Amino acid sequence: MKVEVIMPKMGESLQEGTILKWHKKPGDRVKRDEILLEISTDKVDTEIPSPADGILTEILYKENETIPVGTVIAYIETEISEVEVKTGERKEEIKVEGGREIKRGEEFPSFISEEIPVKTKRFYSPVVREIARREGISLEELEKIPGTGYGGRLTKNDLLNYIEAKRKKVEVRPAVVEEVEEMPVAKPEFYPEGKVEIIEMSHVVKAMAEHMLRSVKTSPHVSAISECDMTEIMNFIDRYADEFQKREGFKLTLTPFIVDAVVKALKEFPLINSSVEGDKIIVKKYINIGIAVATDYGLIVPVVKNADEKNFIGLARSVNEIVMKARNKKLTPDDIQGGTFSITNYGVFGNIIGTPIINQPQVAILGVGAVKKRPVVITKDGVDYIAIRSMAFLTLSFDHRIIDGALGGRFLERVVYYLENFDFKGII
Repeated sequence: MKVEVIMPKMGESLQEGTILKWHKKPGDRVKRDEILLEISTDKVDTEIPSPADGILTEILYKENETIPVGTVIAYIETEISEVEVKTGERKEEIKVEGGREIKRGEEFPSFISEEIPVKTKRFYSPVVREIARREGISLEELEKIPGTGYGGRLTKNDLLNYIEAKRKKVEVRPAVVEEVEEMPVAKPEFYPEGKVEIIEMSHVVKAMAEHMLRSVKTSPHVSAISECDMTEIMNFIDRYADEFQKREGFKLTLTPFIVDAVVKALKEFPLINSSVEGDKIIVKKYINIGIAVATDYGLIVPVVKNADEKNFIGLARSVNEIVMKARNKKLTPDDIQGGTFSITNYGVFGNIIGTPIINQPQVAILGVGAVKKRPVVITKDGVDYIAIRSMAFLTLSFDHRIIDGALGGRFLERVVYYLENFDFKGII
C-alpha cells in the first residue's frame, strides 16, 4: 500500500513550510516514527517522523523548496515485496527476494518547481502564486497589493481579501513595501589560507539575526537595573528540590518563580503587556510569557500561554515542557507565537548583568543575572547588619516610545518585591 507523506500544518496561521533536509533517500527503508525529514517555518526547525513502516519510494520536493501545507511531498510503500522507486533521475523497480535486491532502471524526469519568471523584491509562496494564476492576476498587479507579512510579504489571506474587495469594487491603495534591510556585511578581508572556517548560518540563526536587527531599528531601547535578594527562594529550592523532583519528575529551578513574579507585576502594570501598531497601543488582556532558551541550533523563545491562569505548579510544568521541546527540536510554530512579554536568563552562563533586546512586537523584556552570594547591608529594627545573601541583578529593557523610566522602574521594582516576598504556600 502506498502511504502519502504530507507537509504538516504546524500552526493555525501557517500555510507553508520549507524542506531543510531529507534524512532518507528513495529506496531507503524507514520505520514508523523514525525521523524522515526536517522542515522549517519562520523560526522553528521541526523534525517530521515517518507515518508508516516501509520503503521511501518517491520524493516529490527537494531540499530548500517551500511547499503549501497539505501537499503530498513523498510516498512510502508498505508492501515491499515489489517496490518502484523514483529518485528524480531514474525510475527503479526493486524486487526483494531472499534479501537480494534486483534493480532495473530507466530515465525518469526530475521534478521542476515553478518559479516566478520576472524579478521581484517580494517573496510569493506557491499558494499565493497558484491563487494569482487561477484568478488571472499578473505579477505587476501582485506587486501593488498591500502585504501584512514580514517585510510586506503578501500572504494568502491578503490576496483573498484583495480579490474579494476587487469583486465588490472597493478601492485598494497600492502597497508600500517595507524594505527589510539586510544585516550589515563587513568588507571582505584576506585571510591566511587554511586558517579560517566559513560557517553558513542555519535558518534559525538567520531568522534570529534579522529579528534582533529589526527590533533595534524599531524600538528605542532603555534599560533599568535593580538588585534582588533571592535568598529565601534559593533556600527553598535547596530544601525541597529532591521532594519536588520525585513528585513532578523534573527539577525545581528559579525560572517558574521569576515567571510567577512577572505575571503578578504585569497584572498591576498592564501597559508593559502591550504592543505598538502604528499610532495605536494594543494592551493585551491575556499574559503569554516567552522564555528564551539556548539550544544547539540557536536561541529560541517558546511561549507559556495563558500564564495568568496558572498557579505556580502549572507554570513550573509549562516552563519545563516548552524548554524540553525546544532542546529536543519538538516545538511547533504555535509554541513560539503570541508572546506578550519575554524573560531571558543569561545568569545560567554566570553573567551577572545584561541588556537584552526586546522581542518584537512586545515592548519589554526581563533579563535575569546569575545569583551570587555577596555581603549585603540589611536593616532590622533600625539596626544595620552585614549578612551573606543570595543576590541577583534584574534588567528590564523597554520600548521608550510608550514606556517611560518611571513606569519601567516601578514595574521592575514590583517584580523584585514579589520575588523577595514570595508566597511558597501550595508548592510542596
